[in-house]
This record gives sequence, C-alpha cells and structure tokens, in this order.
Amino acid sequence: MKLTTPRWWYERSGRHGRVTRTLLKPASWLWAAATARRIARTSVKDVGIPVISIGNLTVGGSGKTPVAREVLRLLRASGVEAQGLSRGYGGRLEGPVRVDPVSHSASDVGDEPLMLAGEAPMWVARDRVAGAGVAVAAGAQVLVLDDGHQNPALKKTLSLIVVDGETRGDEWPFGDGSVFPSGPMREPLKAGLARADAVIVLLPADAPEADPELVALFGPLPVFIARLEPSGPPPAGPQVGFAGIAKPWKVERALKAAGCDLKDFAPFPDHADYRAEDLNFLADRAALFEAGLVTTEKDWVRLPPEWRARVTAWPVVARFEDEATFAVLLAGQA
Repeated sequence: MKLTTPRWWYERSGRHGRVTRTLLKPASWLWAAATARRIARTSVKDVGIPVISIGNLTVGGSGKTPVAREVLRLLRASGVEAQGLSRGYGGRLEGPVRVDPVSHSASDVGDEPLMLAGEAPMWVARDRVAGAGVAVAAGAQVLVLDDGHQNPALKKTLSLIVVDGETRGDEWPFGDGSVFPSGPMREPLKAGLARADAVIVLLPADAPEADPELVALFGPLPVFIARLEPSGPPPAGPQVGFAGIAKPWKVERALKAAGCDLKDFAPFPDHADYRAEDLNFLADRAALFEAGLVTTEKDWVRLPPEWRARVTAWPVVARFEDEATFAVLLAGQA
C-alpha cells in the first residue's frame, strides 16, 4: 500500500478530520487487537548474536532508516562486524538475499535496504529468522534490524524506538493517540513503549531543543536526541523539489531551511513508484521555472537509471547530540 499521510491525523480542528476519525475507530480497534495477538503468539528465536532493533510506533515518517544507518556506522567504526536486516518493503525478492547496490534496484529489494547497503552488508528477507541465519553464517557479529519493533520473531538485545520530534499534533508526534487507520499509531503508545529499551527523538538540524513535555511521554526510558542533518548543501540555483515519503512536507521545509531556492514542490505517496507521467510532470514543472530537480536519497534510488542524471539527490544523516553516551549503550549490547 502506497500511503500518503493524512494531515488530519495530527489535527483535531476541522469537521472532516473529526468525522473521519470517528468512522474509522472500529477498524483501529481491530488493527490494534490483531497486532497485539500476533506479537503475543509469535515464537521468539534466539540466533546467537546480539540483535539491535530500530523501530517506531507510527506509520512511517519517523526517520528510523537514517538512525539504522548511523547505528551501523557507529558499530562498524568500533570494530564490530555489524550487518543489517530488513523485510525489504516494496521489493519483489523474498530472500534471504544480500543487497547488491550495483545489480539490485529498489524494485528488487526496497528503497531503504538499498540505501543502507552503502553503509554495511545488508540482507533482505521476508522471514526474519531465515535472514538472520544467513547473516550469522556470513560472519555478522551484531544484527541491526530495520523496522523490527512490531516483528517479534527474533530475540532482541536492544529495542530502540525512533520518534519524529518535528511533527506536532494534539499528542505530537502521535496525533491524538489513535491507532491506524483513524490515527498514525501502529499500536497503542503504552503497549509499544513496554517493549522498548530506549527512545530516540529525531529533530531537524535547525530545531531548538526537544520539548520537555515530549520527552516526559516516555517515562523512565532513556531518551537520546538526534538531528537529521544534510550531508551537504542543497543544489545551487532554482529547484523544483519532490518526495515520496510518509511526510513529504518535512522535505519541503528542510530544503527551504537549508537555503534552497525552491520554486515548487510536489508530494507523492510513501515509497511511490515514479511512472513516466509523474516524471514528465516533474520535468515540465522544472522547465516552467527554468529549474533543476531535487529529491531525497530514498526517492532517488527509486528513479529509473536514465532519470538519475537529471535529478539531484539531497542526502541527510542522523547525528546524536550525545554520541559518546549512545555509543556506550551500543557497546554494551555488542
């Protein structure tokens, strides 16, 4: 499912949002019950090495993939053979298969594993236990599980929850706390936090300090602050931006904050497959403004090869404010 995040998830005002939330409440109760039942009934497998899970409590848009990349980088920089494991959402290969950035495309393995494969060996497997097994056989000393919080199949040494500290709502960043589809939550906040070991609040590079009320939501859990920082300036000259992520408005805001001369911006659904008509539309908008085209790294890897030369990728990275303390937490698990 290609999801465009509804803005009314994060707003109480507006009759349309209130009515829609009310109508979808029964479906939310069913979703929450099914998730709880699946987690409770799944047998947990210990694969013999530490498993660090990077997950979230909302449907997309928290920034867990940049955090997973940073965790892999920190572990490998300390001399640990850390490897990644993903379900490969959006890819056709069931795996287990090691992601090859040269021969694989996003349609093979998913956009997020393709991005992470530049940092460390990355495995895609619908069956997480089978994927963990091949990673261990390939020499993995620590497994970093991308988007694993609601998947209980593997015994986890450390469960990290990534929270979007930028999107504000009545109970930001969780909207009004409603579970999908009447809200952004994958499961109720209390249930999700009960299985977590620590929380990572991800903020934009230019944001002020994390709101104390937000941090207080997580009770006794340790909270680490990280910032999503551009790895370089945006392209020079006028630009037309686009993004197919869960919260594309965040990309538009970040480009403007970084000084990009942004003439127009086109949002697409999360994990969008860019069709010829989409790309032609973007090319027409760029021609109208005599501008270049800029997008996220995650979107860029989903573009057809012939289009990548026409579009500039603007990568971002997650950096921890207290990297030393966070590194100690990781070292204690590895």
